[in-house]
Amino acid sequence: MSDSAARAADLLKEHRESIDRLDAILVFTLAERFKHTQSVGVLKATHELPPSDPAREEQQIARLKDLAEKADLDPAFAEKFLNFIIQEVIKHHEKHQS
Repeated sequence: MSDSAARAADLLKEHRESIDRLDAILVFTLAERFKHTQSVGVLKATHELPPSDPAREEQQIARLKDLAEKADLDPAFAEKFLNFIIQEVIKHHEKHQS
């Protein structure tokens, strides 16, 4: 292996290690977020509130898209990601309603 290829392999290893750490952060962050949304679901069910809040969802999507732009992340991707999470949260909230 040439010096250039060896250096590239080292850099690739470093990038992959960083990606692995970031993936772990994402998973633990999502777990923490869902713990809170589960509590919100119980609260909504207890007080007979609807499982979804379209106005809040719109605010959150706008907020996340703004953060994405500031972070140099595709805002459309950020919106798709948040919409996926919102749909999962609503499913959980609906389960608490029944």
